[in-house]
Amino acid sequence: MVYVTRRSALTIIAGGAALASGRARAAEPIAGRAIYPVAVPVYQTHFVADRIGYFKEAGLDCKLIQGGSGVKTREIIASSQGDIGIGDITHPMQLSNRGRNGRVLMPVDTRSSSVMFIIRKDLYDQGITSLEKLAAWKRPDDRKPIVSVSSLGGTNHVWASYYMETMNLDTKVTWIGTGNVDTMMGSLKTKQVDVLVSSLSLLNDSKEQGWGTLLFDGTDEAIWNKYIGGKVPVTAHFSLQSTIDKDPPKMQAFVTAIWRATQWVKKHSPDEIHDTIEPYVGSTSRAANIIEITALQKVVDYDATIDAAAWARGEKVWFREMTGIKPLTPADLVNPSFVEAARKAYPA
Repeated sequence: MVYVTRRSALTIIAGGAALASGRARAAEPIAGRAIYPVAVPVYQTHFVADRIGYFKEAGLDCKLIQGGSGVKTREIIASSQGDIGIGDITHPMQLSNRGRNGRVLMPVDTRSSSVMFIIRKDLYDQGITSLEKLAAWKRPDDRKPIVSVSSLGGTNHVWASYYMETMNLDTKVTWIGTGNVDTMMGSLKTKQVDVLVSSLSLLNDSKEQGWGTLLFDGTDEAIWNKYIGGKVPVTAHFSLQSTIDKDPPKMQAFVTAIWRATQWVKKHSPDEIHDTIEPYVGSTSRAANIIEITALQKVVDYDATIDAAAWARGEKVWFREMTGIKPLTPADLVNPSFVEAARKAYPA
């Protein structure tokens, strides 16, 4: 089942025309800004669209801006300083709950690739080898264990806290946000935090440096299916309805470029993908990035669709006390018209 809002229906015609107008206006590129949270491969479609030239071919002079976290990315989109952002699907939900009318333009994946609990190696060696043992442990000052995420309310926090909540462990740790790759890794290295929840590239780099090791893999398909139940749109490309209304052809150009980037990722090897996006993910090693890119290829939503079953699975994670998000329906949030037009212009 595909959800089309009344406003989506009104933009389908404009969106279809934009595919042609984007190419026609390539001689006079339109300035645009795409915002991504931090420098990790999960945001590869933005990087590929830039490096391969899909933004340019769509008629955009696009600047990619690192927000610094998912929450900061949301704030940039909310202030209309960015046209399109990529991040946890709860970000446009938060915007809509606050009267900003966030819109999901295209889902990115089918399960999270960034819910790996990376524990300090010294603690693991002491016998803290499970989430239950972590929750029972106290720091030397008798405080709760400190769990770091990129930002409170971001992807890592939303999904990691759901796992912990399901296990009745969420109140037995202290959650903090530590920002970008360098500061996240630094907080683990210096033992300011006890666990870092992040992606495979950070896990591998922390293991190589001897700072950390895997405690719990929330990205594992079997674990995901046990607690979540199957496909869920975790990450999404999103914008504001007001930004869409200002220039539908411009937004179509963005979505078309990103759709093409998604299909490019599907057809290329992890090595080729890394060599393309390397300027954006240089804070972690080539080997670690390739391992993550390989894992990502298994969870990318190459069809870019959200069905009723996937939405229902996500509701238990999105709409709970921790997030504070009031329930929304797909029709409230999802605008599929732009990706539908892109799919017709550039069939997979």
